[in-house]
Amino acid sequence: MSNLLFSDIETVSAMMKNKELSPVELLKETMDRIKKYEPELNAFITVMEEEAAGEARRAEADIQQGNNKGPLHGIPIAVKDILQTNGVRTTGGSKIFENWFPDEDAVSVQKLRQAGAVIIGKANLHEFAMGATTENPHFGNAKNPWDLKKIPGGSSGGSAVATAAGMAFGALGTDTAGSIRLPAAICGTVGFKPTYDLVSREGSFPFSWSLDHVGPMTRTVNDAAHMLNVLSSTDSSEKLDKSWLNKPMDNLKGITLGFHEKYMYAGIEPEVKRVIEKAFQQLEKLGAKIIPIELPLIDEALDALRKIAQSEVITYHEPLLEKYEAIYGNDLKYRFQFGSDISAKDYINAQRTRKLFIQKTLRQMADIDALIGPTNVQEPFNIGTMVPEQAISNMFTLGKTPLANILGFPALSVASGFTENSLPVGLQIIGKPHEDMKVLQIGSCYERSEGWVEKLKENKNYINPRHDAEKIEK
Repeated sequence: MSNLLFSDIETVSAMMKNKELSPVELLKETMDRIKKYEPELNAFITVMEEEAAGEARRAEADIQQGNNKGPLHGIPIAVKDILQTNGVRTTGGSKIFENWFPDEDAVSVQKLRQAGAVIIGKANLHEFAMGATTENPHFGNAKNPWDLKKIPGGSSGGSAVATAAGMAFGALGTDTAGSIRLPAAICGTVGFKPTYDLVSREGSFPFSWSLDHVGPMTRTVNDAAHMLNVLSSTDSSEKLDKSWLNKPMDNLKGITLGFHEKYMYAGIEPEVKRVIEKAFQQLEKLGAKIIPIELPLIDEALDALRKIAQSEVITYHEPLLEKYEAIYGNDLKYRFQFGSDISAKDYINAQRTRKLFIQKTLRQMADIDALIGPTNVQEPFNIGTMVPEQAISNMFTLGKTPLANILGFPALSVASGFTENSLPVGLQIIGKPHEDMKVLQIGSCYERSEGWVEKLKENKNYINPRHDAEKIEK
C-alpha cells in the first residue's frame, strides 16, 4: 500500500470510483504514514485525524451510492496553516494565533471540500509566510526529506514535505515571492502559482495583498491541473482551457520558450546549472524552440516587489505589533523595520514601476509561449545557519521565483533532476496571464518524458533506522 501513497490522483481516484479502494482505507494508510514519519519531518502543525475520518466516511458513502464528485473525491489533501479551517486551529505559524479556531473555511478550502477532498491537516510554514526556509521558532522546523539537516524551502515548506514524503496527495500553499514554487523545487515536487486572482485569497492571512497567490502543490503536473480546476473561481475558470486534461501534449513542436540568461543564471551554482541545461536539452528534444529574450526594467521591478511586499505586510501587522511584538520571530522583526522605512511615495512609485514592467514584459512575450529558467539556483543550506538580517533576501538568492509574482503571471515548478549531492532542482515555466493550462500542459509533457517523479517513492533519506527494526520484529 505504501507505493499507492505515491500514485497520482487520477489513478487512486479511479480505484475508488471502481470500488477497488475505499477513502477510509486510503486515509488509514495515509495517517499511518504520517504517524511514522512526521516526527522526523515536522510537516504539520495540526494533524486532523478525527475530522478527516468523518470526511473519509462521508466520501465512501457518496461513492458507494454512485455520487462521485470528481478526481479529488476521497483524496487526502493538506492545507498550509495560513488558510482558515472551520473549527480547526489556524495559527499562521505564529504563537499569536496558536489557540484561534475560525468559524469558517477559507474559500480555497471550501472548494476542496465541495470537491470531496479529505483535509488531513494544517501544514507547517515559515511564520506568517514571511520567509523562504520554514524554520519556525514556535512549532519547530520542517525538514527536507532529501536531507534532514537542510531547509525544505518556504514559506510553504510543510506542504511540500508532506507531498514529497507520501503523507498527502497534494496540498494548498501560498506564494508571494515564490513560497509555493521554491519549496516544491527543493523537495522535488510540483508547485503552481496561478494567474493573480484566479484562485481566491479570502480566508488567508495576508502577506502582501497585491502579490499573494493561493495554489496547488502536488507530485505531478496533472494533479496540479486537477486541483487548479477545483480551486479557480467561477468567473476566472471559464478562461481556462481544460481540454488538454483528456488529450495531453505528446511533444512540444510549435512551442517557443524565452530565456533571459542574465537574470535566470545570476548566482546559479554549477551543479544546478548542469541540471537545468540538461532540462533545456530535453525541452528541445521534445520539439520546443528556446530563444533568448530581454526583460527591460527587471532589476527595478524586483526592487519594487521588495518595497510593495514589505510595506503591505507592515500595514497588516502594525496593530498586532503593538501588543505582541515580543512574540514574533527575530527575522520578522527585521522585516518590519525595513517595511516601516518605506514612504508612501516609494510605494506608489513601486506600483508604477510594476505596471510598466508588466506592459514591457507582455510585449517581449508576444511571440513566445512561456519563459523558462531554474526555480532554485542554489542547493538548500543547513537549518539554523541563516541570520535574521540575511533572511529577508533568501527568496531572491535561493531562486528565481519573485519574477512571476511582480508580473502576476502563472508559474510552474516541475522536478528536473538532482545535483551530485542528491538534492532536487526545479525547472520553472512562466506563462502569460490566464494561460495557466498551457503552462501546465508544457510542464506535463516535459515531466512525462523524464520521470523524475518516480524518485520520490525511492527516497529513503528521511526514514529513521528504527522503523526498519520495528518492521523486522513484526
